[in-house]
Amino acid sequence: MKRLLMNELLKWKNKKHKKPILLRGARQVGKSYLIKKFGKNYKNFFEINFEKEKSLCDIFNNSLTPEKIIKKLSIFFGKKIETKDTLIFFDEIQECERALLSLRYFYEEMPELDVVSAGSLLEFIIEKTGLPVGRIQNLYLYPMSFLEFLIAKEKNTIIDAIINGEIDNAIHNLIVEEINEYLTIGGMPEAIKTWIETEDIKEVKLVHNSIIDTYRQDFSKYSKNNQVEYVEKVFSKVPYFVGKKFVYSNIEDSSKIYKIKNAFELLKKAMVITPIYHSSSNGVPLEAEAKYKIFKTIFLDFGLMQTILGENTGLFILNQEPQVINKGSIIEAFIGQEILSYSIPYLRKKLFYWVREKRGSNAEVDYVEVLEGKVIPIEIKSGKKRYGRSINIFLNEKNSPYGIIFYNGLPIIKERTKLFPLYFTIKIFGKDRVVEL
Repeated sequence: MKRLLMNELLKWKNKKHKKPILLRGARQVGKSYLIKKFGKNYKNFFEINFEKEKSLCDIFNNSLTPEKIIKKLSIFFGKKIETKDTLIFFDEIQECERALLSLRYFYEEMPELDVVSAGSLLEFIIEKTGLPVGRIQNLYLYPMSFLEFLIAKEKNTIIDAIINGEIDNAIHNLIVEEINEYLTIGGMPEAIKTWIETEDIKEVKLVHNSIIDTYRQDFSKYSKNNQVEYVEKVFSKVPYFVGKKFVYSNIEDSSKIYKIKNAFELLKKAMVITPIYHSSSNGVPLEAEAKYKIFKTIFLDFGLMQTILGENTGLFILNQEPQVINKGSIIEAFIGQEILSYSIPYLRKKLFYWVREKRGSNAEVDYVEVLEGKVIPIEIKSGKKRYGRSINIFLNEKNSPYGIIFYNGLPIIKERTKLFPLYFTIKIFGKDRVVEL
């Protein structure tokens, strides 16, 4: 399955001066698969999986000198590791703290050798060991976007229609069928692969539950003993509060808030939870006016989120307006996940929203993004409703040229409001990231 991040890896390969890559992302978003596929662009590819071969971590115990490490690895593989046209892949690097520390020395002492590493819940380890800042290149990978879902299904003509804006009622209905599937399945690669192969939603839910169980096993493995209970609580409860202002006391009573907050921070760093911070949004950058105590959240993947919520009723059919209690939060999570997927991959993307809490005059805009240097408010409607009161308040108070409403209908330009179908996230946020198909 093709990932947009492959283009960035190929650009990195062709650089004269490069740093070792640390590919960061939540568990099972496709990190190992991506690097193994990338490794086919090299004459020599060596994978060291520290979860499978724990003994290999001993190689790093006495020395972090790259020359000594490579000599020992050559003995292990039974083949001399040359530096030319060779990729070394340290997988599950969270299992070997000193391997993580060694990346700085590969950069300083053996820059001619391409080194990529990846791991899950890395922050649980980085919290203890630190990170070789300035000596590595971070790359962030998220669950598969709707664009990548369409690529996996070989729906290239639909992608072209979205990018070129060639949408009428018939084409719109075809695309709605595709996004219905994606909204049910989510973006976890194994879930998408299972759906493409079986078209059986029960099989997809089995994959979701397996992934969820894997996360829970990881918490007990990497968390401190006194953290496990609270990490598990936050993981299980956050899906219920997606799209709402987040309050720690919703998870546990006030006497445990400190522990809940610490657990939340760990899951945030590990990319399992993404906060959406309030910003006054008067100009760029949005972060300059962010209030970090006021935030909403989205979960790692809206497909997993629905499974945790117990939503197992079948396909999420937009055009039939099903009575799904969490429908609005699922759509909001989808938009957030799309924004993250198409963001610049070298930086951890931050999401923002705007809220005004005034007696008798409350207003909230689901997301605020900077598009072409302008602050743009974004509202999300789960159905075909076109009215956006909050977005009009925002436009009247801020110096924004227009606002966007994502809804389940055809594109409409209406004065300072642009109404786009949900799948236009590809056109608005992902156009520059589209790979050659």
